[in-house]
Amino acid sequence: MNRYKRFICLVMIMEVLLILLCNGMFLYQDSSNTGKLYRVEAKRVAMEMQEKSLTQEGVVIPDLSKYETIVGVREFREQEVCNNDYVIEEIGGKWYRIEYRINGNYEELFYINVALLGMMIVTGIVFSYVYKKVLKPFHAMSNLSYELAKGNLSTPIKEEKSKLFGRFLWGMDMLREKLEDNREKELEFQKERKTLILSLSHDIKTPLASIDLYSKALSENLYDSPEKKAEALQGITRNVKEIKKYVDEIVTASREDFLNLEVTQGEFYLSELIKAIEIYYRDKLSVVHTEFEVEAFSECLMKGDKNRLIEVLQNIMENAIKYGDGKSIRIYGEEEEDCKLIHIENSGCSVTEEELPNLFDSFYRGSNSHGKKGNGLGLYICKNLMRKMDGEVFARRKNESFVVTIVVRKA
Repeated sequence: MNRYKRFICLVMIMEVLLILLCNGMFLYQDSSNTGKLYRVEAKRVAMEMQEKSLTQEGVVIPDLSKYETIVGVREFREQEVCNNDYVIEEIGGKWYRIEYRINGNYEELFYINVALLGMMIVTGIVFSYVYKKVLKPFHAMSNLSYELAKGNLSTPIKEEKSKLFGRFLWGMDMLREKLEDNREKELEFQKERKTLILSLSHDIKTPLASIDLYSKALSENLYDSPEKKAEALQGITRNVKEIKKYVDEIVTASREDFLNLEVTQGEFYLSELIKAIEIYYRDKLSVVHTEFEVEAFSECLMKGDKNRLIEVLQNIMENAIKYGDGKSIRIYGEEEEDCKLIHIENSGCSVTEEELPNLFDSFYRGSNSHGKKGNGLGLYICKNLMRKMDGEVFARRKNESFVVTIVVRKA
């Protein structure tokens, strides 16, 4: 910021010096040229009068209209006041005053100064606008991304009226609020989950202690009758079932709803969804030389969360790129009553029929995932999002291709 201010001062000083230099050069040239001219014309007038005095009686004043700077010739009288500049010449034994006026072209100098001052004012306005509308807002938000990266989400972002950064800061503040809200929800969810798991873990201790007592009694032959031994075995079986129930609850609490998948229902046109995916992947797939075909879709109004549907399509496209053979990917549609089916088909399929039912489970990875990065959550997220939008997603084999179909409701 200080460097910019110094730069402005330097530019303004240079413009002031330019104005002074132009004025100095103009005045110097004007005075130099005009000075020479009036001296030359005065000499010419004196010579002309001298010549005429030799051929005629008395001194005759020549026609002065042909002289640019000479305004009058009079006999010199010391006590007489003259408002013009003049030179004195001796002609025919008398002294004459040759009056002149320096006619410098100051009108041109005025226009030059107006133009230079106008340029200086415009420069000042431009620098001031850049400072107020660009540099000052940018300087104010220079630490914004750093603070967000540190997790400082509680401090609101100051609004900025600048058209250049106002919308950006508004979006960043929305992002901050969203991150802060998600963090609070995540902390609350983690707290509830831990409380639940601790509670269930504590409940397991009671049947576990009973099993321990029954097993010790059986191992030490404390039961002397078959009926008591059978009763002990039944107690062990009953407590094992109870432990299994608690374990299932812990697994469910650990797996279900571990992702905050919020959906905002709305309406949008199908072309908006398809165009967003096509623009995103057209160049990306051309770089890896994968043929990418998007067939024409009939326009219709869809129901759901457009941003979440884009996320679903991106997840499926990334799987197609990762697990396909890289030859081709095709997107095409199909009509079905009040739904629109969007098919994403990639060449090359290494998923077996037995694996298809499990592909949409959380943390499940097929046999074709060996050596490839992932956590088995992509298709699980897609399925949960589609169900929250009253839609569906499923996968199937098609000859040597793999097809994932998204079912989207029409509005």
